[in-house]
Amino acid sequence: MIQHAALEVREQDVAACVRFWALLGFARVQAPPALAQRSTWVQAGATQIHLLYAEQPTVPPEGHVAVVVADFDATFGALRDAGFEPQPRTQYWGSPRAFVRSPSGHRVEFMAFAPGAGSS
Repeated sequence: MIQHAALEVREQDVAACVRFWALLGFARVQAPPALAQRSTWVQAGATQIHLLYAEQPTVPPEGHVAVVVADFDATFGALRDAGFEPQPRTQYWGSPRAFVRSPSGHRVEFMAFAPGAGSS
């Protein structure tokens, strides 16, 4: 299990990023005091995304984080309604999935269920 992924973001983009991750089912959680001055954390279940403050963030063009969402259709609609442009992808293992860019430019894949998990 991957416990967290760390993504570099401009500090001025943090609020928009927290709102974005909330659309994917993540809630803001308190970072440890020693890290709170340089990062913001969000969490869904046992998985966290650490938003690390950087003046010039590194954003890979194709690298991405993939998350399973509770309700794919509702998440897709909420992202679209919030002004994002989710792009549906091939359902290789039968799971609806799409890619979207976060406010900081990171590529994020979201899906109904993970490979091998089957539909629930």
